[in-house]
Amino acid sequence: MKWEKEIALNSEYDILVAGGGPSGCAAAIAAARLGAKTLLLEASGSLGGMGTIGLVPAWCPFSDKEKIIYKGIAEEVFDRAKQGVKHHKKEDTDWVGIDSEALKRVYDEMVIEAGCDVLFQSSLCDAKRIANKIEYIVVSNKAGLTAYTGKVYIDCTGDADLVAWSGLEFEYGGSQGEVQPATHCFQLSNVDTYSYLNGPVLHSNNKKSPIYDILEDDKYDLIIDSHMCNNLVGPNSVGFNAGHIENVNPTDPTSVSGALIRGRKLANQFHDSLKEYCSTAFASSFLSATAPVMGIRESRRIVGEYRLTIDDYIARHSFQDEIGRCCYYADVHQSLPQSKDSDNAGTNKFLQLGRYNRGESYGIPFRSLIPKGIDNLLVAGKIISCDRGVLGSVRVMPPALVTGQAAGTAAAMASMNDYGIHKVPVDELQAVLEKNNVNLHGL
Repeated sequence: MKWEKEIALNSEYDILVAGGGPSGCAAAIAAARLGAKTLLLEASGSLGGMGTIGLVPAWCPFSDKEKIIYKGIAEEVFDRAKQGVKHHKKEDTDWVGIDSEALKRVYDEMVIEAGCDVLFQSSLCDAKRIANKIEYIVVSNKAGLTAYTGKVYIDCTGDADLVAWSGLEFEYGGSQGEVQPATHCFQLSNVDTYSYLNGPVLHSNNKKSPIYDILEDDKYDLIIDSHMCNNLVGPNSVGFNAGHIENVNPTDPTSVSGALIRGRKLANQFHDSLKEYCSTAFASSFLSATAPVMGIRESRRIVGEYRLTIDDYIARHSFQDEIGRCCYYADVHQSLPQSKDSDNAGTNKFLQLGRYNRGESYGIPFRSLIPKGIDNLLVAGKIISCDRGVLGSVRVMPPALVTGQAAGTAAAMASMNDYGIHKVPVDELQAVLEKNNVNLHGL
């Protein structure tokens, strides 16, 4: 028996945003606020990516120790999200905990308020490019396959799927194909909050952290290093961005599936070990959630009009075409020794750079959001054009929101004025961003 069906075609949108993480939400909000008819496509059942379904327990710092760096839509999201974590003060800016359910609602509200349409449980599965333009994308969901055409497309998939499926150039990992290890975040509940806050600091920066005793205990064999970020995310609930899972290829479903199984076992080992080695706080706790998605730090990166580098980071570089600033350090994770030919062999050379001093940041150029060889596609988030060193800085959620807002703004300008993204006037783009409170040139 043969079943044949034509793929439906939808041509009603100006802007199509693939991926509903921080960058995709910011892109969709920015484009819709400027009047472009925008559709946001998300493969899961909620927006927010790693901050929501990924269970990342805290925001990376929003300030340079003097002022907020990630402004505009990023600051709006941050301020609304803080209302869900009552144990933080309104003025707190760095390592603020995340209530993932509250953050889901924040993204829902902001996207809908902007006038953007959203499709959940809808996965990008193909793209058609002719010459220097994407003609359409194909989306899979319970309605089957649907082709969508738009004036401008924005890839916020976190894996540069739209870039790859359009046949455009990208980089992946290091020279040996190595990528930073992944982490499967989880949450423990019924924790004794007083003991947790007043007991030994669990983070590996504390050389007396219980994690070092746990590492010496052979029965916790899946815990391979001291990575142990954790934050109070609600009453008697602690979120963990802890542990590493090596050699996860986020573009290979078999690899990711195996990592998720290992990650759930790893979370259980962390729970058991904390009950043993930090019993005052965790004796009565239970493992209340593991993330439904893997925490991926590194995937494909586009080959763009400008490749942001670790040298730009070191120089605190500003750009004539910058669309935002970043002050996060070069946080390149490594848990096991790499081969001598690896890009991050031996001691993590990027961590030796240290962190920025007060008031320091670097710019992100618009050209890093533009893939080479295409005139109606932009990207945002950790897939922008950059090297592996600066990826450790630009990959986290606050700068993803910033690059998302810039991509959405530029896409709306291009679609509404009927020109390609290469003809977006940078001075006009910057003027719109500044009008919407984006921080440019460190001012």
